[in-house]
Amino acid sequence: MPDQSPSQPDPLEEKILRRIPFEVVAFAAFFAVPVGLIFSPLAGVFFLAGGALAAVGFLWLKSSLDRVLARGKAQALRSGILLYGLRFVLILAVFLIIILLYPKKLLAFAAGFSSVIPVFLGEAVAALAHIKQWKV
Repeated sequence: MPDQSPSQPDPLEEKILRRIPFEVVAFAAFFAVPVGLIFSPLAGVFFLAGGALAAVGFLWLKSSLDRVLARGKAQALRSGILLYGLRFVLILAVFLIIILLYPKKLLAFAAGFSSVIPVFLGEAVAALAHIKQWKV
């Protein structure tokens, strides 16, 4: 396999990174239905909202990293820390608003927000299987 320069990302990686936000929302939507039926419709909505926020956060982090890494090293470090800090504060603000307004739905939102974890795990297993399949 030829070496790829940092400016030329692997097409498989780019395909996976574009697919992840859609998979997170689909995963959250799929499980929001049983959550809504078992607990309450509002819990299902919060589960889906958590997954949607996780997908938006992933997209924002990916685009921010692409822009930051295109800069010089010192400026990239400073900008990266600032953007990641801002992202962290915004996520905390959303959780705080939910805690204050809907404290009983926080767990549903957090579970939906965590739906990114099984999606990452599934993509990692699929990528590993793809790599093992083509190794000689």
